[in-house]
Amino acid sequence: MSLTLEIVTPEARVYSDTIDTVVIPTVDGEIGILPGHIPLLTQVADGELRVTKDGKDQFLVIGAGFAQVEGDKVSILAERAITEDKIDEKAVEEALKRADTQLKDSAHLDPAEQETLHSLVRFAGVQLELKRRKR
Repeated sequence: MSLTLEIVTPEARVYSDTIDTVVIPTVDGEIGILPGHIPLLTQVADGELRVTKDGKDQFLVIGAGFAQVEGDKVSILAERAITEDKIDEKAVEEALKRADTQLKDSAHLDPAEQETLHSLVRFAGVQLELKRRKR
């Protein structure tokens, strides 16, 4: 048995494939999804998502969103997501510096803008952690 995993962001469908298992970062911790899982709706947290297909692990970095498991289909709607092979370490480091600078001068930002910047910093941090671990 297998699962169908689809990850969609506002910009694009980031991932769509038939897989064996997926481990999703949620606000309550990681959850593993196997074929035959009970129906589930959960809030996704910024973090590392691990997909197993044909005995090999693939990694993605995912932003906040929601995951739904229904039958053998897993659908994830996230603010942002990127596959490991598309992470540009230098671009991420530059984006992280820009966000840090904006956060240091955040007195003029409203709470929603501050939370967006914090989310970008978390997302960038997970990307760098994954990329550097895979060297």
